[in-house]
Amino acid sequence: MDILIAFLVVGAIGLAAGILIAVVSRFFGVEEDQRVKAVRACLPGVNCGACGYKGCDDYAAAVAEGNAKPNLCVPGAEATAQELGALLGIEVEPPKDVVAYVHCNGNCEATSKKAEYAGISTCSAAAMLYGGPNACSHGCMGFGDCAAACPAGAICMKDGIAHVDTSRCLGCGLCETICPKHIISMVPQKTIAAVMCNSKDKGADARKACKNACIGCMKCEKTCPNGAIAVKNNLAQIDYAKCTGCGACVAGCPTGCLKKIFFPSLSESFEDDKVN
Repeated sequence: MDILIAFLVVGAIGLAAGILIAVVSRFFGVEEDQRVKAVRACLPGVNCGACGYKGCDDYAAAVAEGNAKPNLCVPGAEATAQELGALLGIEVEPPKDVVAYVHCNGNCEATSKKAEYAGISTCSAAAMLYGGPNACSHGCMGFGDCAAACPAGAICMKDGIAHVDTSRCLGCGLCETICPKHIISMVPQKTIAAVMCNSKDKGADARKACKNACIGCMKCEKTCPNGAIAVKNNLAQIDYAKCTGCGACVAGCPTGCLKKIFFPSLSESFEDDKVN
């Protein structure tokens, strides 16, 4: 009998608690904003943070409330921007198509180690110890912090340096942010030429540390017919607003650190990968 009474008491308490929760939810619950739900359904659900918000949910709320532009979703690209524009009934400028590019060609054959590193296997940790174990203190260390941060699995380590599969790159910029050497940057999808070096050392020192280094000779700057290249801090830099992809700089580079490149088209849609 005592056991039965105990069961009845516990059951009564549970029933009362359930009724109380239902009443509180009914009268004090916050109704979900259908506009936020509709905006969220348009987003790819990558939660990369490239829009400047913590994830797709926060960005959806900001867009629905009019506090964020609807063209900030990099993975969704123009398709998502236009979908949001149609949903909100406004004109939307298409986002810029960008991809990650590794400005380093200091592979195992081009550079060497100045020391053996036996610490934590991350770029951020290795960089704090005399700039890392490589002879070039400006180059990729190959521990893969960028690969670990990439939500699309678009980065791998090969021959000692990072490589980006631009057909999978979302353009979110997380790899650019996490790289302690700042050798990764987001470049326009239509980029035709790029500098595969990040060294700021003088020519002789840069060449000694890496065979593929930019030596700051300014030949590219002098040969570019559009004034799209300037050597600053011993390193060639390209102004993509002026670059026409003529290839004059590539042909004139004595170390081959300037490369002509081609990026495959980004995926047309992320519909199959959406997370609701």
